[in-house]
Amino acid sequence: MTPEHVVRQFFEQVRSGKHPDFANQFMAEQVLAHQIESEEEQTVSRTPKDYADHVVEMMDAYGHFSLEIQECLAAGDKVYVRWKQTGTHVGEVNGYQPSGLPVIQLASAVYRVENEKIAEYWIQIDREGIQKQLEYNKSRTDS
Repeated sequence: MTPEHVVRQFFEQVRSGKHPDFANQFMAEQVLAHQIESEEEQTVSRTPKDYADHVVEMMDAYGHFSLEIQECLAAGDKVYVRWKQTGTHVGEVNGYQPSGLPVIQLASAVYRVENEKIAEYWIQIDREGIQKQLEYNKSRTDS
């Protein structure tokens, strides 16, 4: 499988929430996840089980969300993906009680594939945009 095929199948099967338990088919035993939180770079090590649990947590918060790949570019062992995730706020998120209203996440990541498995990725998520949506939805349900 090409790196692009690995990442596309990972999105289709795992990241989409359809089959989070398939993470071990697409991820190395230890994956370096480079993330930005409040402009602070941090790297965590994730296992396929950790990632599957993360997807289940997203489903607990946003229900069965839709996931649309808006851009996918591959070069060598790296694959860039930009996506739009649309869900419904059905579980507590950052202290916000469920509103039943839509929440959209825009994000992108570069995945490095080694031996047909994701070994590392660099991700950026519009967390401020999510926060503003949660605040707006709260104001709509408090009325």
